Amino acid sequence: MATIKVSRETYERLNEMAGELRMRFHRPVSMDEVLDSAMKARSLRPSDFAGTVVMTDREVHEISRKLSRFWLRWQSPRDSS
Repeated sequence: MATIKVSRETYERLNEMAGELRMRFHRPVSMDEVLDSAMKARSLRPSDFAGTVVMTDREVHEISRKLSRFWLRWQSPRDSS
């Protein structure tokens, strides 16, 4: 067993997660389960990045153009059989 130090805010968030897991599992949960669940749930959604990247209109246009070209060439694995 190890001891880790976390900020008060992090501890409060972990306790909130513990409450959510207790409701979902209908049983008490350990902090180990809470941390394990948090690490497994790391899959990020595009909305997680909302407002974090500052781009010029030109950069947005360039990314859009490249994505459009990519999707024109993309084929479903089912289509290529």
